[in-house]
Amino acid sequence: MMNINAQQEYLIQKYNVPAPRYTSYPTVPYWDKEVPDAKRWMDVVKYTFAESNATKGISLYIHLPFCEVLCTYCGCNTRITKNHSVEEGYIQAILSEWKLYLDQFSEKPVIRELHLGGGTPTFFKPDNLRKLLEGIYEGAILHPEKEFSFEGHPNNTTTAHLQTLYDLGFRRVSYGIQDFDLKVQLTINRIQPYENVKHVTEEARRIGYDSVNFDLIYGLPYQTPQSVSETIDKVAQLMPDRIAFYSYAHVPWVKPGQRSYSDKDLPDNAEKRALYELGLQKFKALGYTDIGMDHFALPQDALYKAYEQKELHRNFMGYTTFQTDLLIGLGTSSISDAKYGYMQNLKKVETYKEAVLKGEPAILKGHLLTEEDLLIKEAILDIACKGELSLSKELVALLPEDVFAELSQMQDEGLVKLTEGKLTVTEAGKAFTRNICMVFDLKLKQAEPAEQQVFSKAI
Repeated sequence: MMNINAQQEYLIQKYNVPAPRYTSYPTVPYWDKEVPDAKRWMDVVKYTFAESNATKGISLYIHLPFCEVLCTYCGCNTRITKNHSVEEGYIQAILSEWKLYLDQFSEKPVIRELHLGGGTPTFFKPDNLRKLLEGIYEGAILHPEKEFSFEGHPNNTTTAHLQTLYDLGFRRVSYGIQDFDLKVQLTINRIQPYENVKHVTEEARRIGYDSVNFDLIYGLPYQTPQSVSETIDKVAQLMPDRIAFYSYAHVPWVKPGQRSYSDKDLPDNAEKRALYELGLQKFKALGYTDIGMDHFALPQDALYKAYEQKELHRNFMGYTTFQTDLLIGLGTSSISDAKYGYMQNLKKVETYKEAVLKGEPAILKGHLLTEEDLLIKEAILDIACKGELSLSKELVALLPEDVFAELSQMQDEGLVKLTEGKLTVTEAGKAFTRNICMVFDLKLKQAEPAEQQVFSKAI
């Protein structure tokens, strides 16, 4: 087991606090209590679309929430069912919601980026995925440099899924692995043999996918340095182009499935940090670069190239290789980002479908960004995506004095470097990126969230 020295132990104790993952600013718990109405939201969408569609195109995220089995570690919005007759009705609802947006646009949208998330997108039959996507494409133009991706479950992703989505323009697939250790898999109810992962990875590459991503998690119940090391050794046999190495978010007050195991089954703070350091060391030895919060990429991957060129972006889909100003989220619980405002859809499948089939946006909550919000949003994105921040006069004038005291302390701790008008995240500071972003989060400093215990621990 890797040893944690006194300085690392101090940093863990200090910074292992509840922290956002910063896929937005303000983060969802700090959005306006007053929900924007449908007209206000659509006005923001129309303005952003008119401002950016011709030059940047738009992004689409489509949430497909259905899973046949509950993975108890999962924090996503899911619907557990083995009844596949739900597919067609849900597709109809998504296409109805898409039409609501198409009716607002002054020209055909140019789709630059599209991601199918879940849930389990490969729960859907290949023909139904084709029906869904052809319905989306019908009213749009596909960008010549589009990047389309989907999440696949290694146990049910078939060659037909991969070929169908490839034929529809998809070139990246992300497989949820989490851990290969059988005891860990049994505990989190996510059993998938290595042979299944090997098969779907090789099939994707045979068909012609440019990028294969593996999702791994550290901090799961019963994980040990040996089990994590053995998992990464198996990953190394397949060498995915990208790896997401997520910190397990233990939020049993939000996800009751996580109550099937207890805190005593989880690695403690120092043990969890050691698992991360072990993974970091092994990934770097394999040739991966740490490009930001939880993400690693090989030099040939587009994510690495975007990182090197400082073109990396972050939104509700995580890290992306370019920035569009308009992200439309379709499906239950999806979140849209229209640059000047956010909106989240209703989370329950039935109420979501009822709204959109009546021709109404399925608004659960939203937020309209102020000038201050936009400035802080840009600062946090620069830290998370570029590892650096220009401390402009406008930003400095906005920040309270305690921010600079915190940054000075982080510099003493070796997490950031402060020079004239610039902040740079150090190599040691990358693991604390969420904490560094928090320093600039004025909403977090100034207001109470709508609900308590809303974030997982940073480490």
